[in-house]
Amino acid sequence: MERDSQLGLYRLVADQLKEAHLRVRTLQVPEGVRMALSRKLLAITAVAKHDLSGAAMRLDRLMKDLDEGRFPSERGTDGTP
Repeated sequence: MERDSQLGLYRLVADQLKEAHLRVRTLQVPEGVRMALSRKLLAITAVAKHDLSGAAMRLDRLMKDLDEGRFPSERGTDGTP
């Protein structure tokens, strides 16, 4: 029974990750912002490999931020704008 619920959560997270990647790809934002969002999605994907429920929470938070128009700032790798 536990395995079935994990499988359902896995499918849900996978579907939401697909949707999030599509949304990020189509956003009209500077390339640096898109790259920051892509890095967040990659981090969530990595977390999903060992903490599926944690990844689901992080993904929900990211989607809410996208819905509300909150995007990361565009910064260089050294922290400069």
